[in-house]
Amino acid sequence: MDPRVEAVIAAQYGLISRAEALDLGVSPSTIRALLRDGVWIAVRRGVYTTRSIWDGLDEYVGRPLLMARAATKTIQRGWVLSHDSACHLLGLPVLALTAPLVHLTRPGWTNAWTRDGVGRHLARFDPGQVIEKDGLRALNHARTGVDMARTHGVRSGLVACDAVLRAGATRVDLEAAAAVMENWPGRTHVETCIDLADPGAETALESITRALVIEAVGRRPETQFPIRTDRGIVWCDMVVGNHVTEADGRVKLRHRDHGGVASDVENAAWEAKLRERAIRDRGLVVSQVVWSDHWNERRDGTVARVRRAQVEADRVYGRDTSPELLRDADEIRRVHGDRKTA
Repeated sequence: MDPRVEAVIAAQYGLISRAEALDLGVSPSTIRALLRDGVWIAVRRGVYTTRSIWDGLDEYVGRPLLMARAATKTIQRGWVLSHDSACHLLGLPVLALTAPLVHLTRPGWTNAWTRDGVGRHLARFDPGQVIEKDGLRALNHARTGVDMARTHGVRSGLVACDAVLRAGATRVDLEAAAAVMENWPGRTHVETCIDLADPGAETALESITRALVIEAVGRRPETQFPIRTDRGIVWCDMVVGNHVTEADGRVKLRHRDHGGVASDVENAAWEAKLRERAIRDRGLVVSQVVWSDHWNERRDGTVARVRRAQVEADRVYGRDTSPELLRDADEIRRVHGDRKTA
């Protein structure tokens, strides 16, 4: 291919428009042949990428972000990435949807419509809430977090708002971003997510597990709770009283060569067993929740199981966390900081 065409594609994060290709001397018949033979792929009407670039992108973030970039090449100025598309750009996790859209917002009276796979939103926002990253303009972390809550509900909103706090924003930032949304649809979801947001939930799985625990036991868990054991310091995902709930991702038991984090899968599984035993030996009941526990008919059973474990912990060890465990946790945090610091 003409190296000048390759240079434009590389400079534009993998995209080239039909007009740009024509300006570089690529004939209409050549464009048709490139598309017919699968060398190029139409990301949107009149915007293309190469097959190698497309195949190298994952379906959850890489391809949706490229589709968002393509959409920005075909719209008038004034639109910025928002909602899911802003999350992809900013590195915030998004729960997968059955029909994902590119999301764009521009100033205007509150309105929204969908056309050609793009969700367009008219909404008020402050110019200071717009940031630029990798050549794209998007609403900032705090505004994106509350937009996700308002549009997609509490579960998706918590995932986003937890991540916003982990990224360095504050609850005050979330409240300021939501201030303009009085009487907007979904405002109650926003208020719930701002109140429950917790930077101690380190993954999307931990965020939705925390919501499940609150539903099951009616109490808010303390996240990243450190426990001193005979195997050293263990950081538990969340604790209510003397009940630990661990959000276990399969990635912990997947080999690094296959996208996981384990260098030795057998040893990782054995260490997980010893870790759980060490936690139980400190007078704690342990519940484990995995990703599939959150969906369809399994969720009700998981809520009931976590509730039973909390009742058992309260009966055997008391409703309040052991004073000894609390003293240990305070000392560990004083010496080592939070889990990220430790």
